[in-house]
Formats: sequence, structure tokens, C-alpha cells
Amino acid sequence: MTITIQGDVTPGFEPIADAFAAAFDGHPSMGAALAIRIKGERVVNLFGGIADERTSARWEPETASVVFSCTKGLVSILAARLVQEGRLDYEAPVARYWPEFAAAGKGDVQVKHLLAHKAGLSAPIVDVSPDDMLDWPTMATLLAAQAPLWPLGSGHAYHALTHGWLAGEVIRRVTGQSVGAFFAETIAGPLAVPAWIGLPEDAQEHVAHLQVDPALLDLWAAEAAKTTTATPNWTYRAMTLGKALPASLVTADGGFNDPRIRSAEIPGAGGIATADALASIWSATVTETDGVRLLAPATAALATTVQSEGPPVFAEPPPHPRWGMGFQLDSDARHYLTPQSFGHDGAGGQVTFADPAAELGFAFVTNWMMGPGDLRATRIIDALRAAL
Repeated sequence: MTITIQGDVTPGFEPIADAFAAAFDGHPSMGAALAIRIKGERVVNLFGGIADERTSARWEPETASVVFSCTKGLVSILAARLVQEGRLDYEAPVARYWPEFAAAGKGDVQVKHLLAHKAGLSAPIVDVSPDDMLDWPTMATLLAAQAPLWPLGSGHAYHALTHGWLAGEVIRRVTGQSVGAFFAETIAGPLAVPAWIGLPEDAQEHVAHLQVDPALLDLWAAEAAKTTTATPNWTYRAMTLGKALPASLVTADGGFNDPRIRSAEIPGAGGIATADALASIWSATVTETDGVRLLAPATAALATTVQSEGPPVFAEPPPHPRWGMGFQLDSDARHYLTPQSFGHDGAGGQVTFADPAAELGFAFVTNWMMGPGDLRATRIIDALRAAL
């Protein structure tokens, strides 16, 4: 089937459209969307390919996709808003807001540690079932009771899924709302964009079906072979929670292709949105967008101070990301537009970020999940940098 690219590009940005079209090469059943806003205005809004290979349904303007860890960036915006409003302090112990969290020697863990992958709770010690994962109180209680996997101050490791329940429970304790409800009230509602943490039933039909590139499946099969009862592979366990998910995060009708999981509030990985919605959100963190400004410059500057960098506690090959207060920062692991850019990538190739100097919001989302060596978004960002 011929890939048809649709949408709009402002004159001068045509090379970005070319780079987007090239991302489909060799992936005939892939779907994707790209959106860029500068100074609040849309300059690129493109989509194309296949939203569901089972039916050959094409990607449409309203097609949304699971954006995996890009959701952490959205949650980090929420946390920064609470700091901006004086309702949350990055330097405060987590237990000030969530007293039960002090259990098992975690009384000195601060909010900034929690957001920057330093809390020592990157994976659960006990196996989590799919039903456990869908139950917020179960996950919050489990993580509050667990002892850290490493001593506070001795390093960091990516909290692939647990980050969402940890940050989300702090947000819930501060606001009295679930993270999905607070996201809708604070971000999605004011901007009037199709983005959710916890998908409503009436939006299920617009979500793309996810597929996993064979090379990524092979990579996670190799990781699975490294784990034993005696010596857990904590990086693998961080992705699966033991028994809750496949490491690739999706199967043909399971993982994040399962409507039950899409409907649940899983703020470490379960956000669902269109690319245009995400570009609008990130734009609003650095410039007024459709009448909304989410973060003041001083708030964004504080939230993007480097908190974690370098090799993690559990050995992983370089390059290693750098983290702010939950935000992924420009680094060798992901070069955004400039060193001042901040955002968050998501599994399989999703990329979202803002750039303060360019007053820019960017989002690339796709249902064809790839692993190391995926240059689709990189080439688009390179074309954007050359166009500015």
C-alpha cells in the first residue's frame, strides 16, 4: 500500500515534511504523525500511513496513539505547575505529602529524588499481576511499603513504569484528584486538546493499533534470558513489573493494545494523544499557546536543572539520558533542538519536547515501535534545526 502523507506545512519547512515521509521507508504498515508549533502557531501538522494494520485503516487527523514514557513528561509538567503555585516543594521529603512513603527507610527521599529516578524504586520486588497494575491503591501501597533497591544518594536508575504511580500519588495527595483528572483540568481542558491519562470509552475507536519491530522483540527476548529468581534483571523487571506486561509493552491484543490498560491511569507510560495535542502542550510550557501558558520561565528553568546523569546503578550501555525534575534533557541519548530543550521520549520512537529559545513545541508519534538505531525522529529534528 502506498503511504500517503497529509496535513499542512508552512512554507520554508518543506524539508521537515520530506524527513517525515522518509521515516516510513521500509515500514509499509506504519502510521505516524508529526506536529510542530513555533511561538504558539502551527508550522507543521502532518500524518500518514496505517493506523491499524488489521483493517488497513489509515491514520486520520483525529488518530491518537499511546505515547508511553512521553507521559512522564506530562506528569512532570503537572508537578512543575504545583511547584509554581507553591503547593509542592521539590526539596521536601515525599513523606510530607504521602506519610506512608516513609516506610522501609525512605523518610529522607525528597520529591526531586522521586522525579529524577533516584528513589530506588525502579522495579517492584514482588511480582505485579495485570489486575494489580490496573488498581491504583494496590500500586501506591506496594511502592510505599517497599525498601529501596539501592541507598539514597548512591545513584539512579530509570523508573520505567513505577515513576508514574510515585509522582502521580504525590500529585493525588496534594490536589485530591487523580493524576488523570488533574491533567484534564490543568492541561488538556484549557488547551482543548485530545490527550488523556486514562482513555475515555468514547475515544477508544480513535487509537492506533501498536506493532513492534522484530529487532525490538529480539532485544527484549535477550533481556528476558538474563533474569533469574536468584539474580533479577532489574532493568527488565522495571518494564514488566514481574508479570504485568510483556517487556515489549504490547502484543497483538495485549499490553497497551488492551482497552482495559488504555482506560487505566498508568502515568508512567499510558498517556494517549494526537501529535498535534502534544505539540500544543509542549508549546504552552514555553510560550502562550491558544491563550494558555503552563509554566513561567523561572519554573521551567528550575524544573530542568540536572538531577541525574551518567551510568545508572544497573549497568546499561551508553549513551545515558540526563534528567531534570522528571524531564528528559538534551544529551547524547537524545539530542533535541538545542541544549536548552526539555521533554521526554517514549518507547518505540515517540519524541516530545519544548525549546524555550525557539518558543517551540514538538511531537512525533508512531505505532511502529522500534528500538536502538531508530533515527526517524532524529532526522526530522535535524531537518527542523536546519530550517530555523
